Formats: sequence, structure tokens, C-alpha cells
Amino acid sequence: MKNFQIIKALSSKSAVSSVGKEKDAMFIAGGTNLVDLMKKNVVAPDKLIDITGIDLKQIEFLTGKVTIGALAKNSQVAEDKIIKENYPLLALALSAGASQQIRHMATVGGNMLQRTRCSYFYNTDMPCNKRVPKSGCGAIGGSNRMHAIFGASDSCIAVHPSDMCVALAALEATVFVEGPKGKREIKFTDFHRLPGNTPEIDNTLQNKEIITSIVIPENNFSKNSHYLKVRDRSSYAFALISVAVGLDIQNNTIKDVRLAMGGVAHKPWRLTETEEFLKGKTVSETTFRQAADLAMKGARSYGENDFKLTLGPNAIFEALTIAASK
Repeated sequence: MKNFQIIKALSSKSAVSSVGKEKDAMFIAGGTNLVDLMKKNVVAPDKLIDITGIDLKQIEFLTGKVTIGALAKNSQVAEDKIIKENYPLLALALSAGASQQIRHMATVGGNMLQRTRCSYFYNTDMPCNKRVPKSGCGAIGGSNRMHAIFGASDSCIAVHPSDMCVALAALEATVFVEGPKGKREIKFTDFHRLPGNTPEIDNTLQNKEIITSIVIPENNFSKNSHYLKVRDRSSYAFALISVAVGLDIQNNTIKDVRLAMGGVAHKPWRLTETEEFLKGKTVSETTFRQAADLAMKGARSYGENDFKLTLGPNAIFEALTIAASK
């Protein structure tokens, strides 16, 4: 790791101003991903803008929504009593991520911005279009057990690693950001990008913008929600496949539904077509099997991850079944 300087920012405006003055500066909060990347020489900023002193740690419950500051810790959100009661899907997803120690350090904004855990991305001796554009994708034809089955391209088949983001995509959150051009908001499902020909660009943040908060609208999924994470070991492991489900069930009929997957694409994978299929249907094993099969339309595997084509629909069926049974 090369030497670097740290500059303390006391407001989002000063943070944006500070990072804008430096060519190779980056924001740092919990540092649970960035420090790893610096140790591996994947990134090498000259300066880090420490934003932990900014007042962005709040969780505010207002009429029709909750606002969560970008610097709120993952553990703080996951353990909040009202979040657990009204947005259990988010609490479940956060609790499934990383270890308790990391959740005590990691922030909501940092979780959104974490980079892929693809082994080729972390190994600077290997080709990776996400790390070095136009260098090739080592995972295509290589070790790709953890990789994408949706939305990939010839340039990149890496997946986004976050559990929290899968839940936020399903809950239709909105991201609020601030930058040199002022403030703006982004639909969560539009925040992360598919790789296309520019896999090095993870999201739709503009240059030097900072995330200030996310807002989640109220919903009717507090009773019938579930987050299923299938992984190689029971803790501190990234998802092979994960499924976020929110169901609004009335008289055994699905009035509304939210469904998203993790571990399958470059971004949290929202299953809107499957949601539309489920609306108005009676809760049944047959309905959930049909929905699970529909959700896999367009899936493509790359060799070592062929098993995801079978694991995927089974995980969706199980998550729907558990959510409906609560």
C-alpha cells in the first residue's frame, strides 16, 4: 500500500469540495472494502477524505417513509426496533451480510459502493476489464463459480456482493446524493449498472458526488417478508444466490409483491415480470413453482456456475414459501 494523506470533512459540502480539489482522492467512512482494495493495490488514492464526522447517521421515521443517513452503520439499521417491525426485509438482509464486527464498522453508503469480490478483480496479475479496461475478463473461461447468470456481457461477468442492496432494490428505495452540481435523487434500481462495455463503472454517481441518504417508502410487507441467502458456509460468506421477498397477502391472495435476487448479476436483480405474474394469484405451491421458473428466463451460465440455473428457481420457491407462511 502506498502512502496517502487523510483530510477530515465536517459537512457533505466540504467533503465534495475537498475531493473535487484532488485528482486521486476518494471518500472513506467505515473502510471495510476500500482498505482491502488499497492493500491489494487495486486502488491507490493519494488522499482520503474522511467523512465520518458528517452528520449523516440518522434514522428518521416520517409519514409514509423512513430516511436513513448514508453514514448509519449496518448494525445500527439492522438492530433498530422500528426497522425490524416495519421493514423486516432490510433488517434480515443486513443481518445476513459479513460478520458482526464488519457490520459495526460498515456504513449504508459504503455498502452500496462496495466493489465486486471477483478473484480476478482483486488479483492485479490477472486480466480484468473492471480493474483495467480492455485487459480482458479472466472469469470468462476461467474460475467463475460465483459469477453472473443475468445481465452479463463479454466484458464482465462479475456480480455485486451486497445483501443490503438486494433488499433496497426490492423495497424501491431512493438514493439522495450531493455533488459539485448540487443535490439530486436516483431510484435505487437505477443506481447500480450492468457491465456492458464499461464494467469499470459500477453505478450512476456523477464525478465527486457523495451519497447522503436513502429513503424507503412505507409498504405492506411487514408480515410476509423473507431474505434467503444460499452460501458455502453459514457466516461471513458472499451469496451464491440470495432472494429478497415481500408479499402483501389478503385472504390467501397476493395483492402486491416485491422480488429481487443477489449473487446473480452486476447489480441487484429485480424480478418485475415475475412480480406482475404473482399479483392477484392465490398462494399455492403451483403458483410459486411457476413464478420461480419464470424468474429464470434469460439466465445464462458460464461453466463452473451452471449449478445456479438449478439453485436459482429452487431458492426463489423456498423464499416465497417461507415468506407466505409467516
